[in-house]
Amino acid sequence: MAQAKMDGRLGGAELAYQIDGGADEVGRCGFFFLGGFKSDMTGRKAEALAELARATRRRTLRFDYSGHGQSGGIFGEQTISDWLEQSVHMMISHSRSKVVVVGSSMGGWLALLLARRLAQEDKTAFRRIAGLVLLAPAADMTQELMWNKYSEAARAEIRENGVYFEPSAYGEPYEITARLLTDGLGHLILKDGMELPFPVRIIQGTRDEEVPVDHAVKTFEALTGPDISLTLVKNGDHRLSSPNQIKLICDAALSLAERADGVNY
Repeated sequence: MAQAKMDGRLGGAELAYQIDGGADEVGRCGFFFLGGFKSDMTGRKAEALAELARATRRRTLRFDYSGHGQSGGIFGEQTISDWLEQSVHMMISHSRSKVVVVGSSMGGWLALLLARRLAQEDKTAFRRIAGLVLLAPAADMTQELMWNKYSEAARAEIRENGVYFEPSAYGEPYEITARLLTDGLGHLILKDGMELPFPVRIIQGTRDEEVPVDHAVKTFEALTGPDISLTLVKNGDHRLSSPNQIKLICDAALSLAERADGVNY
């Protein structure tokens, strides 16, 4: 991967980002990748999407949230509001053509929040979203997948100390702050649902222990629109990073991009 560029225009932490594929001026639909909680833009899915972009001459934008990867900021000081603002800023500032937004785990939640925000505040940018590909989307995760599932001991630790270090199967514990959980309450979407005018593809592994299948079904049921589907990958875990799973993800993203370009099937 080429050396990341830095964007400091939003204020606060500088954000590292990478652009792959064709020139934005070409007008072909590109991709915008939103990674997961404590992941970065060098992961296998992000790299595969960048490789697809280069092969098909489609512009792909990916970046690290503040407190993640090569971006500045202290992880424990960040919130969903911060990462949403950064997602909005990066899409508006670094793309002009249509994009398929591919969101992984927390990035799936942010993809939905991005669409809702743009529909309310920037309809021109909203119309550039050609579709969403949501990979084990962790919608409402701060409430549904964190607070509601924590033990009383963990909740007490958050109340008393303002932070809980949640064990992780992927390395060091996750730093879960009271500030993150409280902020997340302002971004819940599953109860009220969302109507989306563009196609949505949800891809979910059946052996995902971080975002279980029933949560993906709940997200699927919360979304309404003309073309929304849920694909279950048997024995797939949260990473969804085997060669066949990566191909499934790339095929879904490319199909939506080609549809936006007017390619008929």
